[in-house]
Amino acid sequence: MRVTSEFWVAAYTRRCFAEGAFAGIRRKGAQEAGAIFIIVDRLDSTYDFYGPAPQSFFDEEKPLDREFECLLEKASREDIEAKLTREERMDPDFWVVEVEDKDARSFLSLPKEPGPEDLFSRF
Repeated sequence: MRVTSEFWVAAYTRRCFAEGAFAGIRRKGAQEAGAIFIIVDRLDSTYDFYGPAPQSFFDEEKPLDREFECLLEKASREDIEAKLTREERMDPDFWVVEVEDKDARSFLSLPKEPGPEDLFSRF
């Protein structure tokens, strides 16, 4: 069973603080199942933007934890705000968490993209 969005965000922000980064909730969404977006401020005027990974990233099994994908890397604040505005038009029940970390760590679970070593792994 997957934890609620509210619980996940609370745990995520605690983890960021434990790792020496700052995290704050910028927008609260649906408590039970709102989508979660993460903005990582690299503290050099660029940002990374993460959102939920699409279902096509997974094998037959759905992951137990939430998985994310990097939607924008080293982007401007304006680019991220534009994406959030588009998201709000489609589904306004999302969360936004902002993280400040000079090492640009996201502390997220990202799906592994298949590499050359995986090419023949199904044989």
